[in-house]
Parts: sequence; C-alpha cells; structure tokens
Amino acid sequence: MGSDVLTERAWGSTSTSDPSSTRTTNGAHGLRTASDATLPDPTPIIPYWSAKRHLTCGNPAPRSSSARLFPWRGSAPGKLKTANAALVLCLNIDVDPPDIIKTNPCAALECWVNPHSLPSHKALEAIGSNLQHQFEGLSLKIPYKPILDPSYEDLRRFCITLRKQAKDETVCFYYNGHGVPKPTPSGELWCFNRNYTQYIPVSLMEVQTWLGSPGVYIWDCSAAGHLLSNFITFAERRDQDAFTTRGGYADGMQPYMNSLQLAACASHEQLPTCPELPADVFTSCLTSPIDIALRYFIMTHHLPNNITPDMVMQLPGDLKDRRTPLGELNWIFTAITDTIAWTTFPRDVFTRLYRSDLLIASLFRNFLLAERIMKNYHCTPHTHPPLPATNTHQLWAAWDLALDTCLRQLPELLAKTTPGVSSSRPPSPVTGTGARSGHIGQRGSSGAPNTEKPYQYIPSRFFTDQLTAFEVWISRGGSALTKRGPLSLPLQNGGDRCDTPDVVNGTTAPDADLVPRKPPDQLPIVLQVLLSQPHRLRALILLSQFVDLGPWAVNLVLTIGIFPYISKLLQAAGQDLRPVLIFIWARILAVDPSVQVDLFNTGGFKYFANVLATQEDNELPNSSEHKAMCAFILSAVARDFYNGQMACWRERVFDACSERLEEGDFLLRQWSALCIAQIWDSNDEVKVYGVDRGIQDKLILMLSDDSPEVRSAVLYALSTFMGAAGGKGQGGCGTGTQYQLEERIHFRMEVAVATGATLAVRDDASPMVRKELLVLISCLVREWRGHFVVCAWMYWEEDRRWRAGDPYAQSHHVEEEVTAQALAEWLDGFGDDEGAREENRVLLSSFFTIFVVLMELTIDPYHEVATLAQTVMDYIFALLLASPFAKLNLVPPLPVDYKPAGANGVHSRAGSAQSSPLMQRPPSPALSRPSNTLRRTSSFANTLRHFAGSIPFPSNDESRAPPSPVPSSLSRSDALIASRPPSPNLNVAQYASPYSRPPTPSRDRDLTSPPVSPIAGTANFLPSHVMEALVEEDMVRLRARRRGGAHGRRSAGSGLGHGGGSASGGLNSPCESTFSMDSNVSNVPLGCGTGNGLRDVLPLKSSFFAWCCEYFTEPQMRQTEADEPGSVQYNYQVWRQQRNEQVIAETQTQAIVAESSRWDRPVANLHVNSHPLCMAMHAYDPHLVIANDTDMISVWDWTQRKRLNYFCNGNPKGTSITSLHIINQDVGGIIMTGAADGIVRLYRNYDPTLNQGPLQMVSSFRALHDLIQVRRGSGLVLDWKQSGGTLLIGGDSRIIRVWDAHTETQVLDLDTNCESPVSSITSDQGSSSTFIVGFADGLVKVFDRRLEEEDAIVRSYHDHHSWVQNVKYHPRISGQFLSASLAGEVRLWDLRGSDTAAQAWDLHHAGLSTFDVHSQTGVFATTSALTPANFRHQRLMVHSISDSSPLSTLSLLTGLNMYPSRPPSPYIPRHTSFAFHPMEMLYAVGQPDGSVKITGCKLT
Repeated sequence: MGSDVLTERAWGSTSTSDPSSTRTTNGAHGLRTASDATLPDPTPIIPYWSAKRHLTCGNPAPRSSSARLFPWRGSAPGKLKTANAALVLCLNIDVDPPDIIKTNPCAALECWVNPHSLPSHKALEAIGSNLQHQFEGLSLKIPYKPILDPSYEDLRRFCITLRKQAKDETVCFYYNGHGVPKPTPSGELWCFNRNYTQYIPVSLMEVQTWLGSPGVYIWDCSAAGHLLSNFITFAERRDQDAFTTRGGYADGMQPYMNSLQLAACASHEQLPTCPELPADVFTSCLTSPIDIALRYFIMTHHLPNNITPDMVMQLPGDLKDRRTPLGELNWIFTAITDTIAWTTFPRDVFTRLYRSDLLIASLFRNFLLAERIMKNYHCTPHTHPPLPATNTHQLWAAWDLALDTCLRQLPELLAKTTPGVSSSRPPSPVTGTGARSGHIGQRGSSGAPNTEKPYQYIPSRFFTDQLTAFEVWISRGGSALTKRGPLSLPLQNGGDRCDTPDVVNGTTAPDADLVPRKPPDQLPIVLQVLLSQPHRLRALILLSQFVDLGPWAVNLVLTIGIFPYISKLLQAAGQDLRPVLIFIWARILAVDPSVQVDLFNTGGFKYFANVLATQEDNELPNSSEHKAMCAFILSAVARDFYNGQMACWRERVFDACSERLEEGDFLLRQWSALCIAQIWDSNDEVKVYGVDRGIQDKLILMLSDDSPEVRSAVLYALSTFMGAAGGKGQGGCGTGTQYQLEERIHFRMEVAVATGATLAVRDDASPMVRKELLVLISCLVREWRGHFVVCAWMYWEEDRRWRAGDPYAQSHHVEEEVTAQALAEWLDGFGDDEGAREENRVLLSSFFTIFVVLMELTIDPYHEVATLAQTVMDYIFALLLASPFAKLNLVPPLPVDYKPAGANGVHSRAGSAQSSPLMQRPPSPALSRPSNTLRRTSSFANTLRHFAGSIPFPSNDESRAPPSPVPSSLSRSDALIASRPPSPNLNVAQYASPYSRPPTPSRDRDLTSPPVSPIAGTANFLPSHVMEALVEEDMVRLRARRRGGAHGRRSAGSGLGHGGGSASGGLNSPCESTFSMDSNVSNVPLGCGTGNGLRDVLPLKSSFFAWCCEYFTEPQMRQTEADEPGSVQYNYQVWRQQRNEQVIAETQTQAIVAESSRWDRPVANLHVNSHPLCMAMHAYDPHLVIANDTDMISVWDWTQRKRLNYFCNGNPKGTSITSLHIINQDVGGIIMTGAADGIVRLYRNYDPTLNQGPLQMVSSFRALHDLIQVRRGSGLVLDWKQSGGTLLIGGDSRIIRVWDAHTETQVLDLDTNCESPVSSITSDQGSSSTFIVGFADGLVKVFDRRLEEEDAIVRSYHDHHSWVQNVKYHPRISGQFLSASLAGEVRLWDLRGSDTAAQAWDLHHAGLSTFDVHSQTGVFATTSALTPANFRHQRLMVHSISDSSPLSTLSLLTGLNMYPSRPPSPYIPRHTSFAFHPMEMLYAVGQPDGSVKITGCKLT
C-alpha cells in the first residue's frame, strides 16, 4: 500500500468511516477487549464505497414488527402504588378456634412474640407493634394501621376509611386469622362481635365493597386458598357486571381482577405447627425473611461449633448497612430473589410485581422464600396472579452457601463482640428477636469500647463470583446468535434482532433466522452490585459491554430496573465513572428517547453538558468519542422537547457545540452539528442567539469537511435553521422571527444561507449529502415560493422561445423582450434607488442559481435524490400553473394535468421510473419540452444574465450535452427485463404530488384534484405586475412570520396547509383574493394567493438524524462479524486472501515466461448477443464485465461460460458507457461505470452465486459538470487507483478532476491546457501522485497533482498526431510508459529521458483499433482498425516490449457482412474491444457480432 492510503471503516464496523478518525481503542472506558489484544493487526484492505452510508444513504433501517421492545416502565392500566395498609390481627389469645386442634408442643410465636408469656392484651399490643415494625422494614413511606381483634363494625369502619384515604391508589389488607375459624368454602373470613362471645363471618364481597380496587391482600390462615379462589370469583363477577351495565369503571378505578393476593396455603391445607417455627411462618417469611431464613437454615443444615438458634438470632449488623454481616445477607437475599423472579416469571409479570411498588416488590420477593420453606411442611403458598414454582431454583444453592459462609464466622464474631452488646440482647419473651424485625437493628452500634481487637468479618464472595460469571458470559460468546429455542432470547424480550442487520445490508444471509442468546442469569445481580462502591466500576463496565450487544440488551437492562440507579449515579462526583456512564446513557437514549423527560426533570443532562464543555482532554479517555456521545445525549434531550432545548441552551450546550465544530474527530463534529440542529429546531430564541454569533456562517464553512457524515449533519443543522422539522412536526416558518434583524437583512440572510450551501455541495459525490441539500432548498422554496415562481416563469418563457425552432430566427427579438422587459419594469419599480435595484437583482440571481441546481437534481442519477428534487420542482411548477402568469396571453393555454418536464429533464432508460405522478398524460407537441434540461437551464441562465447585467449567474459552460429523445422500447426480452438501472438498497424516498390532498371535512371545497388555472381572455396586467405581486407576497409572509412568531415557544409545526391558512403566520394572501385585477397601480401589492389549494408537501422531511442515532445501537466494543475469527464472513475473507496470494505468486512466475511465449491458447468463447464496447476482467474471480452498445452491462463467469447478471446502466440514450472498472477486487468487487453524460455509477452484489442479495446501486454522482460539445468526443474517461482511493476523471472537458473516494469530494481540478478531449488516463498504482493523459489530438501529458495547478503539467510529448487510444505504465520498469494512437503507432517513453520516444513500433498501417498493456508482464497487444477493404477480419498482435518481433499474430473474424459506416458509439472510435486480465496471462477480445474470445499464453 502506498503512503497516500487512507483508511475507511466498512459497513458494520465500530464507527462511521472518516479519514480524520485516529482512534486506536475501543469501548466505553478506553480498554481493548481480550480478543482485540490477542489478534495481530493485519494490513487493512480498504473496500471503498462499502461504508454504512453507501448501503443506506442516510435512511434508518426499517424495524420489523417483531422487533418491538418490551415497555420497561410498567403498563399503566395495571400499575400499582400502595397508599396505606390495614394489618388485621384476629388472634383471640388464649382461646383456640373450635376447628383447630393444636399439637403439643406447637408453634407459638406471632411476630416473634410468645403470646402466652404476657397478659393477653399486652401480648396482642406487642404483636401488633412488632408486625407494624416488620412491615415498616419493607417500606417506611406507607402508613400501617394495626387492627387488633376487630369487631365487624370496627373492621368495616377501618376498611372504608382506608379506601377514602387511598383514593385511587392501592390498599394493602393483611389478615391473620390464627385465632378464628378457618375461612369458609363460600369465601367468608371471621372476626368478633364486640363482646368477643361470637365469631362473626365477613364475606369477601363485603370486603371488596369496603376496600374497592386495587388492593393487595395477604391471607395468613389455614385454608387460605378459599379466600384466594373466592376473591377471584367475586372479582370476575363484579368486573363483568361493571362492563355489562356501565361499560366499565370510572376513571382511575381499576378492575378488581387487577388486585394482588398472597395466600399462606391451599384451601385443603393447614398451617405448619412445627415448634421450631413461628406460628405465623408465612408472615415471618414475608416481613422478616432473613431471620426466618437463618432459623430454617440451622434446622436443615449441620454446622460446627454447636451454633444454636439463639446465637443465630444475635448475628450482628444492620439490615440497611451492607458492610455488616446482617446487611450483606439481606443484600444477597434481595439479589437472589430478584434473579429467581427475573429468570422464572414472564417479563410483564416481573415488571408489574417487582418494579411498580416497593412494598409489593418486597412482599413478592420474600414470597419466594415462603414457598421454599413452607413446601417442606406440606403447605403450598399461592398467589394471584399465579406464579411458576421457584422452590427448586438453582440459585437457592447460592443462598445456602452465603448463609453457610456467614454463619461459620458467627462464633468468632460473637466472641469478639463488645460485651455490652452481647449481653444487651437477652431472648426476652416479649421482644424475642423483634428488634431485628422491627427497627432492625442497631446491633453493634453501642456499648463500651472494647480494648481487644474486634474480629474482622470476611465478606462473602457472592457478588464477585457472580460478576465473574457475567463477564465469562459476555467474553465467551455473549454476542453470538442462536436458533430460536430454550437457549435463545424469549420473544417477550423484544422479539427478533432489533437492529435487523440483514435488512440494512440488503442481503439474505443464511443466519437471518438467528436471534440473540438467552441473557445471563446474573443480570439482576449486576443491578444490585451498583449499590456497592467497591464493585460499582466493574459492574458498570460489564453492564456497558452488555448493552453494547444491541437494543434488546438495553431493553433488558431497563426492564430489570436499572434506570433509577443509573440516574442517581449521575450525581456521583467520581471521575472514573464518567466514561462508562456516558456510554450507557448514550445506549439508553438511542433505544428509548423518552427518557429525555427524566433527564430534564432530574437535571441529569447537566452531567453531560459539563463533560462536553470540558476543555481538558486528558481527564477523559477517548475524549473526543465520549464528548460526541454527550452531544448525542444532549441532542436527544432537546429533540422535539422545548423545555429540553431551553435547558440545554441555558447550560451553554449550544456554545459548547459550536466550539466543538472545529475538533479533529469527525464523530464529534458530526454530533456537535446535530445537537445544534435539535436545540434550535423550531425555537426562535435559540435561532436568534445563533445568528447573533454567526453559527450559520460557521456551518456553511464546514460544508467542505472531509467527512460526508459531517457535511450531511451540517446541512441537517442548516435545514432545521431554515425551518425543516428536526422531530415529528411538519416544519416551516423559515428561520423564525429574527426580530433583532431588519426585514431586508433577514431576507438576505435566508437566501445567503441556502445559496452558500447549494454552491458548496451541489457537486458532492455522496447522494446522502445531496439529499440533505434538497431538504434545505425545500425550506427556502416554501418560504419564498413567489421568487421561485418568477424563476420558473422566466425559464418557461425562454424555453418556449427555444422550442420554436425555425421561427425562432424571426421572432427572436420579440420573444426576448418578454422576460427582459418584465425584469426591467420590475426593477424600475424601485425608482432611483440603485442600492435596492442592485440588491434585488443579486437576490433574484441567487434564487435562479438555486433553481438551476434544483433542475439538475431532478435528473440526478441516484433515484432518491431525483425523487425528492421532483417533489420540490413539481411544487414550483404547480404554483406557476396556478399563478396569474398562466393568464398572460404570452403563454399558451396550459393543461391542468400537464407535468413540466423540468422534473424529468434528460430522459433515460429509467424514465418511467423517474417520472412523477404529475405526468398524467403526454403534453401536446406545442408544449413538448426539450429533453436536455441541463442545456436549457444553462442557456437560460445566460439569457437572464444578459438581461440582468453583470449578475453572477451560472456560466455558459454548464453541463451541455446533446439532446436526446424519449427512448423507445428495447427489442430484446433481456433489455425489457432489465430496462431500469438497479435500485439502491434502501430506496425509501417517496414522490409527493402537490395535488391529491385527501378531502378534509373542514374544507368547503374538494382539493383532491388540481385547481383549474385561471385561464380567461386577455389579461389586463403585465408580467412585471405579477412579479411585483409575488415578491411582495413573499415579503408580507415574512412580516407575518416576524409578528406572529415573535418570542414564540414552538412557532413551527402547526400543520396548516396552504389551502386553509399558511403555516407561516397563517397568511393566505395579502389581499385575501386569488388575484387583484387592479393592475394600473403597479406599486399596490397584488395578492396572488400563492400556494392556496396545493398540498403542503414542503419542507421535505429528513431521516438523517434517526440514521445517525443507529450508530449508538450498533456494537462498538467488539469486532464485527466479518472480523470475528471463525465466522462465515471471516473465513470467506481469509480464504479470498489466501487464494489471492496464491494467484499473485503463480502469476509472478508466469509473467517471466510469458514475455517470450506465444499468446494464442484458446480458453473460452462467449456470445453476448450485443456489440461489446468496454470490457473489464476481475483480477481474482473468473468474472468478465461487458458493457454493450445499448448501455447494458453483463457479468460473465468465463470459466463456466455462464452469464451471471444483466442490467441497465441508466445513462440517457445517445450517450454511451465509455469507462468500465472493477474496484475492491481484493474483497469482492464493485462495478464502476463512467458514461458520456458525465456520471459515475457503482454497483454491488453482481454475483448471485454468493447469495449476497439483489444487485444494487451503491452510489452515483456527476463526476464532470463541465462537459463541452465537440464533434468527436470521448465521453467520460476515468482511471481508478485502488491503493489511494483516487478517481481521475477526464473526457469532453478542459479539466481533469481528481476525486477522493474516501471523502467523496473533489480534491482538485487540473486544467488540461488543450482544446481536444481527453482520450485516456493512467496512474501509477504505487504511491506516486503523477498520472499520464492522452488526448484526441495526439498529445500526451504528464501531470503531478502535488504541484500548483498552473505547474501541474510536468512533461508533454508530441510524437503522436492522431487520437491517443490508450496510455499505460510499463509493468516492469518504473518511470516508463507506453502509448498508442489510432494511426497504428505505439511509443515507449521514459519520463526521465527526452521528449522523444525511447522506442517506437508501427504495427498497423491502416490504423489501430485497441491497445492495452498487461499489468504484470512486459507484453502489449494491439488490434487493427476495420477498413472498407478489410472489415471481415481483424489482425491482433501480442508484442513483447523488450523485443521487436511479435509474440503472436492472430486473424480474428469480425462476423460483419458489410462495413459499418460509423462506430457503434460516437464516443468510442473503434469497432472492437480488448482487455488484458489484470493478473493471469489472459486477454479478451470483443467483436462486433457479439462474440468474445478469451485467449491465454502458452506457458509450456
């Protein structure tokens, strides 16, 4: 590779391609992954035109219906929030219920209190107090009301009061029925009468009536299943009645079936009576899980050192302090139960139960422990909604291990504990262990200081081990895909692959049915680890690597509940967390932009604003990339959110982005521009602020940036500045009020922005950039439509005069006066104010310049660009047809359904595809338009320049090509099948007609058809009056905008169409009339109602921002699939590289022998059914690409003699494909064509055997804009230099243009200093910047593009006196090259020698047809020209450069029966074609009869 090699990231790589990128590290925290560190850095192969922008053209990938992500915030209809709780205890201590027979001994503890150790009333109060404390340990924010042994009336009164206090929120109802009979099968629970002499039944129907909905019910009693099942029955009945009779519940009230229930056992089961367990074991599991888990563990496990239950209950620590043994166990328990629920329950159930309310989450988390313990005592807890069993989950083993590890340290912990502490906790019968269960805790926090060194508690390795397991999952194939099944991502997690890469690539890859793997079980544990300072950084790094896997991973993390934690971390001051937090937040906002509101409400966006404004880059690894992420995050905060815009503005984000526009990293420049775009989108205050600081001028200067993404982002920012919608709105209202500017200055600024941008990127090679330019132009057209109508009328009049043909000579002077007089009269209206006259003259010239560019873009070779340009241009012509210009008798009557050909311009074989719906029927001959719009716009520009004086209109040399009629149908069936050029991958642009608005009920008239032009008799007004009225209407619209939107918050996006009020200030017309007939007073503003009745199709809508956001949903921390060792793509590229190296090695040895061997070995004969004009052979694949005389391209496998593909190039009829190349041959291949219309087109996927998808156009652009008309032209001549990505373009032009394929821009234009067209170009494939050009007059010149333009021609050779057919460098000797002319002379030149040829051959006295030099061996070949005397045979000579005698001379049959009077193409002065194979010792010869002979060298 040469020194001028540039690097380009391919599609799917870690970031968008740009030459300025110099990153060497990956990831959110600047660390290379393990796989990166172990792989060697191979020499990069640069596949040009293979980046993401070439495969998508700025269109976001379509999301499949199955890729919808799960709503992680919880579903609103079933969302629960607990307001208060009733703790109903029906114990009736010392009196056993009649239906319960207790064992002896029997479970006695209630809320860890022995009710028989105290007087009954005191015991009841102690139990109620402990129960309240236990519930407060779950959630302190909820008021709990203990209701002790209530009577029926008390229970009713308390329940009704609770519902009134809770309003529409959830009520928690806890019922302990250990002292009353079991619930009845009919759904009745029991309480007491006031004297406690009777048990009073209470129906669940009554309870439901008292408590309403929603509610959380806890049934702790034997046969609790009766309550659960009957509650469901009654709830279903109530809901059904409500929906049947009233159509549903009132707003705010949820159905009774939304209530949650937890029942201690089934309807036929009785609570455990084991004396080692408390009587309320179900309540203990729900409210004090650690205590009951410890007690259960020592009951079921043998521990050393005689650890007793009393010792266990003295485990030191505080449940709220994770650094203590007790707190650590509580932390581990929370993580494990969360994980069990996450891995077992459906996502919607998990979100509703575990992420909606703190109390509900704690109850259901602890319920898992109750199920595990109670099932061992033949008691099965139940819930509603029903949940899968979890008592055998594998993570319970991890819980047992954590308990074992902790309890083994207990004896030493207690021995080293302060004596005051150990003795302060006697197992009193009143409190028992209630201190831990209530305010748990303050154990170990008081007592006399101990002189002995305390025992150092060894923390559990649980979280460290789980993080390691999570890391192993990620590093060992976490990103791998698998088939759908038990080990794949469940559908409810987000369905299929969210990034739909196959859609983006346009391929039908064999892994299209593969989905991500099942996520790791440790995900909820990682969430818990975020709470720990020691593990936080590691957990965040692992989390960032996980969310890097794709949108599905981000959605999983959000569903698991990370959002509150990650939001709080923005308040952390640690510098070490900044890179990973920025990365994770960028991923979250890319997947769910709705969190912009959360960032605004919490002020979290200031975190990223501070990072973006930081000047010191050394504080942040990969500073530019992380600042780009911050700019993206802030742009997402501001998008479609006025409060976010103003907040970002106040935090000086706008200023920080403007400073970052000059950074060296392209990604930061791109997102700085996009952030500016979102902050000032439809925001007048920020637009005023930006104009005061000249941001729009700064952006225009950036349109020469090397990165196409940056140029597109800048245009996107200018478009939103000019009124395009950056979000979901319609857009409009231009640059807003700009109240600080004078009216005319405001006008000039808008025109200057659009004109500057248009002139800067009109010739950009990237169709993505040209699309964004059209969005910008559409904003100007919408706001200043009157001026564009004037330009369209002038164009129409001049073009109508040109169409007149022969009468033109007689009517020239009369017709010319039409536009000239109108322009002069209009300018005369400004009186003696020369400044105003000159200003309006210049402004009109600017509008016309944009109009000309818009006309050119309507015939852009890239279909999406042409479609969007047609939408804008047809809108202008629809305005012209509806304007008073149509009433002037100077214009013939215009059919309403006539579609101006300005929207089609030069017709091509794709004319039917590019035609817009306005062309409903062909125009009459009198109104037929010239097919060559470029020529017409150019000539009209000169006419208007003649009228307007010295206005800088486009020059006369602009893009003139010969006129071409509409193509007739091709005769062959193949041509009919392939009559249109291949479409781009994501060809999503849709034409929008200015008519056909759907009927709106509020309208008085039907607008579904075009309005009838006001064509009446002779109008009594002049064209200058119409010009004045249209221009004045534009100014009145500006004034209305400046008044109506002054200091407005969201002045744009009102959605009003032109029919019932303009979106620009609500203005229809200055005079509220279609046209004022009072034309005698020319100074009166005449209302034309411009745009009334037309569909509101402008401004165009850009999808560029959404496309850029996809960058943050694509993997960045890992290698792409094509770079991953072992993948199909990687193995294929490794095979290609090895095969290519083998081909190179073989040909190097063959090249020496071939210089002295015969070249007449037949290899293959093909018949292509057409006249092959240009041919190119692939260096490594057996592919031969042929362009024929009908501009069709065929791809052949010459070893199989099989045609692989056949398609149309799409250049206009009358032009020809004059250059043909295959680029990126190392990694596959892209076909590059150059045609006489000045356009370069590129195609991929031409080999269907590789199953890469359909044939697609990668890109196309106008490589030469200044084609000149010559009698004998060469069309477009190009040379491709793969090593540097350089494209040299010449032909029918007086310049040679150098294009950089990496930046897709013109590098420089070199003047040929020659009147003849360029006939051939060749460049050295090494690092040299010199290239050689042959001309039609016989000149051969050597250029050095490192020098200044006037010094670029370093050598000139004059030995040839006729058309130089080809020039080629010597394959063996540096500094030498060969050339051949049509006269039959072949010359060898030495760049270091004299101006005369070092060697000459005169091989064909009757003329030469083709000449080529083999790139690997010192051999050249020539074919003789066809003459009237000898046209049936052609002489082919293969000659050694070092020998005077030919190696082989062949006589080839041409297949002609008569001598052709002219070549098949006016741009190619030959009848046959010839091409050497780039590597192998082969060549191909194409004959006029369609035969192609491939012949090789006899090496043995």
